[in-house]
Amino acid sequence: MARSIIYFVLMALSIIFYGLPLSLVGWLVPVSMRNRLANNWAQVNLFLLKHICHLDYRVQGKEYLPDGAAIVMSKHQSTWETISLRHIIGGNQSWVLKRELMWVPIFGWAMFFMSPIAINRKAGRKAVKQVVTQGTDYLEKGHRIIIFPEGTRTPFGSHGRYGVGGALLAEHSGYAVTPVAHNAGLFWARRGITKHPGTIDVVIGEPIETQGKSAKQVIREVEAWIESTMDTLPSTREQEQPE
Repeated sequence: MARSIIYFVLMALSIIFYGLPLSLVGWLVPVSMRNRLANNWAQVNLFLLKHICHLDYRVQGKEYLPDGAAIVMSKHQSTWETISLRHIIGGNQSWVLKRELMWVPIFGWAMFFMSPIAINRKAGRKAVKQVVTQGTDYLEKGHRIIIFPEGTRTPFGSHGRYGVGGALLAEHSGYAVTPVAHNAGLFWARRGITKHPGTIDVVIGEPIETQGKSAKQVIREVEAWIESTMDTLPSTREQEQPE
């Protein structure tokens, strides 16, 4: 627990260090530079997790990482992937997220300048339309759209309901979907502060082509790949070390 608290403090300081300048002068900084700063922030935090909490990761399927614009749909279990995918995916990114995050001091203010698709989850069809409209615009600008199709973090080993918003974006835009599976929730629980030592497995899948497919067909294929891949990942920690 002590290591986890030390990391939490350092993460908060890193948010201030990177986020405060962005929140103050982000509108003056080119989009590519903003993304490089955010991706570097993620890399720093992964370094801290490795050396303070002994929590590392390994990636399978790096050859499937997108070179340009793409839709990335990932399993959502933990805070870890909201940090790590910034570094792993790289490039200019636009995340689909709940608009309430924009109100968080410093973090949310900086996020405002990161081309987010900030939706009101209670808005229903209006929120889906926003994902399609803004997402298509960002894709045409070369961004990678990051989506958690389950909408919220689910406990490790569970299977949430996959929303169709990202699949509608894929149907409308014709861009392929890069699926991502991981077992981060095994080491950093969705509502926990403790980071257990070990190695998180991340698997990046071959892009799923979407042209000529309906949104329902796309999300079925994405869900089938992610959940079947989850079944192949380790379900116990590789090492148990006291914190």
